[in-house]
Amino acid sequence: MKNILLIATGGTIACKTKQDGLKPELDCKELLSYLDDLSDICHVDAIQLFNLDSTNMTYQHWSKIASLIKEKYGLYDGFVITHGTDTMAYAASALSYMIQDSYKPIVFTGSQKSIYMRDNDARNNLTNAFIYASYDQAYGVTIVFDNKVILGTRAKKVRSKSYNAFTSVNYPEIARIIEKKVILYIEKKYQKEDVKFYLNFNHDVMVLKLVPGMDSSLLDYALSHYDAIIVEGFGVGGLPIYLEVEDTRLKDKTIVITTQVQYEGSDLNVYQVGKLIKEKYDLLESYDMTIESLVSKIKWILSLTDKKEEIKNLLYTPIYSDILR
Repeated sequence: MKNILLIATGGTIACKTKQDGLKPELDCKELLSYLDDLSDICHVDAIQLFNLDSTNMTYQHWSKIASLIKEKYGLYDGFVITHGTDTMAYAASALSYMIQDSYKPIVFTGSQKSIYMRDNDARNNLTNAFIYASYDQAYGVTIVFDNKVILGTRAKKVRSKSYNAFTSVNYPEIARIIEKKVILYIEKKYQKEDVKFYLNFNHDVMVLKLVPGMDSSLLDYALSHYDAIIVEGFGVGGLPIYLEVEDTRLKDKTIVITTQVQYEGSDLNVYQVGKLIKEKYDLLESYDMTIESLVSKIKWILSLTDKKEEIKNLLYTPIYSDILR
């Protein structure tokens, strides 16, 4: 029998209806009370770490989750984290870089409707999270939602209300859970000695989303105030000519070009507007990474080094299959 630690942090799954809207109020014991008996699946201990709407979650909260997992890592076979859906993909990405090469499963789940409502997706999602966390071949940081198991580095919320809220971007789902059985599609093994914890990130990172006709002063501001700028460009990437600035800071700063398009990634070598600026300023690009993973990976990398070649090598080194080139 596997020992699983439930870490409750709030979110819709724990909400009750208040006069001014839904608010997380149910604690971890109350969440478990809504489930059928789990004794044939696993033994569960529970800790209430926060009770927050995930809109209010930050990297400081996610670092506390990672610290708790580090503290309890030797005591449990797996971890289930209940979390709000709005920033869950960011949270799962953050923990993917905070806890690397984990041979134990670290499973995020939540719901689009509270577990206390009559018709909800919460019971199914939470039960499935325990099923996957107890599965012998489960590994790494994942999101379990609507019967899907998605790598944390590949997850994105794509629907604001429907139960099938998350998708896996540019990478297959790693498993499905059907009638309480795990159907594993992608298998990977990590060894005990592989797991590594990184709890301190550099948060001097800005995401600049381009819109047609944007004033170049915004790029100038970003260059003046941040260590790294992630530029969400159009199509396969590239900066419009009206945004180009003759500025040595473009070479000195960490600049990563990504795309606003959800699937298939960037390729700055396709068009002149991308190729020329990439070569001129030695810019990096995200290829097929999600923006959620890219932000966390850059924050992690900058906490380790400020040397451009090392940054480049670390960015293009896959972690939990976050990038395929």
